[in-house]
Amino acid sequence: MNSRHLTITIIAGLSLFVLTLGGCSVAQQDTQWTLGGKLFTSAWIQRSAEYQALCIQAYNIATERVDALPAERKQGDRPYAIVTDIDETILDNTPNSVYQALRGKDYDEETWGKWCAQADADTLAGALSFFLHAANKGIEVFYVTNRRDNLREATLQNLQRYGFPFADEGHLLTTHGPSDKEPRRLKIQEQYEIVLLIGDNLGDFHYFFNTKEESGRKQALGLTAGEFGRHFIMLPNPNYGSWEPAWYGGKYPPLPERDKALKQLRSQNSR
Repeated sequence: MNSRHLTITIIAGLSLFVLTLGGCSVAQQDTQWTLGGKLFTSAWIQRSAEYQALCIQAYNIATERVDALPAERKQGDRPYAIVTDIDETILDNTPNSVYQALRGKDYDEETWGKWCAQADADTLAGALSFFLHAANKGIEVFYVTNRRDNLREATLQNLQRYGFPFADEGHLLTTHGPSDKEPRRLKIQEQYEIVLLIGDNLGDFHYFFNTKEESGRKQALGLTAGEFGRHFIMLPNPNYGSWEPAWYGGKYPPLPERDKALKQLRSQNSR
């Protein structure tokens, strides 16, 4: 962990401490339930060895799957490729989450764009070594992300900064708006055999998970359960994801409404 992460986490902890001393803890403030949670989960991501262990475990499994691929290929076979997400899969954006939470705000496009433009996101444990290993075995890597097209240059700079393989224009697939990654995956599949899909969100793996209902997502998981650890490699991300709008009825409501849902969760689990 670099000093920037450590400093941000300490500031977050002190802010929570001051709020508690003031007689009104984060959990008691009407607009602080969601943001307080993001501070805590960001601290876990930045500080805990357990989080790093989960990332390493995921990439160890990915390495085993790559090493088990047949080395001999028949003439006409499509070359192997790995399709990976970027954010919270290979790059850590928790500094932006903490920055926003301390300002009393959640995600917004403007601040996100400024953060990405810095090209300063750190890597997840195990990510770089895995992708270098895959590249050394002749497997191409495609980065399929829902970062907007205007962030392409900065995204490539961030990947190239650490030496990620295939960090070039032809292997980076951003979006001009739609979040569904299936069309981009299908485009890659026209010329390559996708041997692994890596991500932190179920939508990184299959269009089955594009449903906005909790029940539909869980049903899709049941249909594809055998693919996890084999064809799908999942990274942990407690900070955000498609599970949130599924919980809130298919949309991202304002913070007060999300805080209300968290309070209801407390009452549902009270003893």
